[in-house]
Amino acid sequence: MSNRDNFAGGFLLGTILGGIVGGAIGAIVGAKLAEDNKPPENGNRPEPRPRKLKKRQFAEQAGMETARRSLENKIAQLNDAIDDVRQQLSHVNGAVVDENETLSPLTEES
Repeated sequence: MSNRDNFAGGFLLGTILGGIVGGAIGAIVGAKLAEDNKPPENGNRPEPRPRKLKKRQFAEQAGMETARRSLENKIAQLNDAIDDVRQQLSHVNGAVVDENETLSPLTEES
């Protein structure tokens, strides 16, 4: 039974000390965050910190780069599809037609 009493006492002491230390750290961090988010007295929005600004700019540039690459890939796929269709249509009735030449209607000779 003595082990249970020691465990219960240690648990209770740890809970109390943890609550005090955690509360103190939370109060310090909360005060610092509130101070950072406090609007300036002149009413203007605070300028973003350089680190946050750089991260935001980097994220925007990365997003634009990803979108650009995606569009380039889609354009390449469309160009390939157009080339395939053009090649299939150029072999009408087994005759190869020049890409710059237009097809004339077939005339029957009797």
